[in-house]
Amino acid sequence: MNTWHSLDVPRTELRLNTTLKCGQSFRWRTTGENEWSGVLRDRIITLQQSDHDVLFKADEGSVGATREILKDYFQLEVNLEALYAKWNQDQNFKKKSGEFAGIRILRQDPLENLFAFICSSNNSISRITMMVNKMSERWGTYIGTVEGDSQPYYSFPTLSRLAEDGVESELRNLGFGYRAKYIAQTAKYILQNHDEKWLESLRYVEYAQCREELMKLSGVGPKVADCVCLMSLDKHESIPVDTHVWQIAKRDYKISGLAAAKSMTPKNYLAIGDFFREIFGDYAGWAHSVIFTADLRQFGEKSRQPSLKRRLLGLSRKKQALSRKRGLR
Repeated sequence: MNTWHSLDVPRTELRLNTTLKCGQSFRWRTTGENEWSGVLRDRIITLQQSDHDVLFKADEGSVGATREILKDYFQLEVNLEALYAKWNQDQNFKKKSGEFAGIRILRQDPLENLFAFICSSNNSISRITMMVNKMSERWGTYIGTVEGDSQPYYSFPTLSRLAEDGVESELRNLGFGYRAKYIAQTAKYILQNHDEKWLESLRYVEYAQCREELMKLSGVGPKVADCVCLMSLDKHESIPVDTHVWQIAKRDYKISGLAAAKSMTPKNYLAIGDFFREIFGDYAGWAHSVIFTADLRQFGEKSRQPSLKRRLLGLSRKKQALSRKRGLR
């Protein structure tokens, strides 16, 4: 019988709602209040955030193994509070991080991480989630369900399954568009030139070499390579740069040479990464993710607020309606 067990980690070290939903991993589902379920190492794991801890469900025979999986996945050996204290020397980080404690970089399965981010090109989190789930349902292995969620859970497909004949055309039928070719070609390339363990072996090479190897794959440019380096291959200094990070670099840090730049060039991309690495050190990728998440949340809140013109128009219509109502009396 599955029961709750303590991971013994405070909210300041791990905050599930932001860490699991900030665009790193795409297969965690909300299955209850402050509760999430997902698949790690071919097993369903359910997590719950309490006021002072993170809890996980496991039967008595698998508590130790599940705890070790979670410690590795959340990289709990990294003292996040100490890193935040160091990063708070940067005033922009300090200003933005107040409400975003406990955001950690996940140490994901490199295979799932790679193909998820190949799907990320010109895509939203909801569509990436849909695509990763479709791949798992079609070519993964059924694992089971959890209480409170009738949808089945699957493992992520192996390289061999994704390299099968007909995968590209089936992905196109499933709505993957041009990404279908990238997925099929990358799976075949890795098996033809390396083996099933090659991606994991990149954890043991230097960042620059790791990035260079990833960019040989179909559908993998600088940003996707940096996402995979950071989120599954232990390259904590990796800085994925997209339009949001580009705007943060220009607006908040006034990086030299970017003010007049109209587009992201390879030179500008590298300059932004080097700048953040100089400020935040060996775990610059982690710091960048906190700033990115905070900025996205603030941007989302602003975008949900009606514009001044719309608010004034709404007030005007209310006044007109009130006048008509009074005229009828």
